[in-house]
Amino acid sequence: MKKLSIIIPAYNEAATIHLILDKVNAVKLTGGIEKELIVVNDCSKDDTEGALKRYMSAHPEFPIRYIRHEVNMGKGAALHTGIRHATGDFLIIQDADLEYDPQEYNLLLRPVLDGFADVVYGSRFLGGNPHRILFFWHSIGNQFLTFLSNAFTNLNLTDMETCYKLFRTDIIQSLDLKEKRFGFEPEVTAKIARVPKIRIYEVGISYYGRTYEEGKKIGWRDGFRAIYCILKYNIFSK
Repeated sequence: MKKLSIIIPAYNEAATIHLILDKVNAVKLTGGIEKELIVVNDCSKDDTEGALKRYMSAHPEFPIRYIRHEVNMGKGAALHTGIRHATGDFLIIQDADLEYDPQEYNLLLRPVLDGFADVVYGSRFLGGNPHRILFFWHSIGNQFLTFLSNAFTNLNLTDMETCYKLFRTDIIQSLDLKEKRFGFEPEVTAKIARVPKIRIYEVGISYYGRTYEEGKKIGWRDGFRAIYCILKYNIFSK
């Protein structure tokens, strides 16, 4: 039986972690694929751990592998931990907020299961799925970062910064990933693009974005870090 590892990095998500866990729990994966859920708590300062443990006690039928960082290390570091512990055939990244819909896992799985893809990016800019209208300059920043990344990787992605990236687990575990915070996206894209004969696909997904008041964490400083990482991992640290 095939298995999908779902990696959730969590930092100060006590208010919503149970909601995303409910959504992941409710998903029925195509072809009877099993789910392996790995939640990495990046030393949250709120009651994320308590919320997780209460959820696990209330849902013993839904196995969750829980890992806690003793010090805050960043989203990228939490993803590294989850990737290292994954045992599924495929792996997908799921933020702990409610911006992405787990019901769309099957959209990303299909090109892999059909034998066409090794990696699938879920693009917020493709297709006719629902998208919350938020920040003009944020979207322009995403498009610029994708354009810059594409210029170096020679890919034609529309959404390099998307959370939803699905990998064959053996491929993502073979990469030597370094970025511990929000540089994960450009780094993994640069390194995936250099894998010999890699087959990368995109599918359109929904996007239910949060405002900063609602808990969105990424800001303009992270955009500059992403530019640095695009240059670093495509030119200076191949």
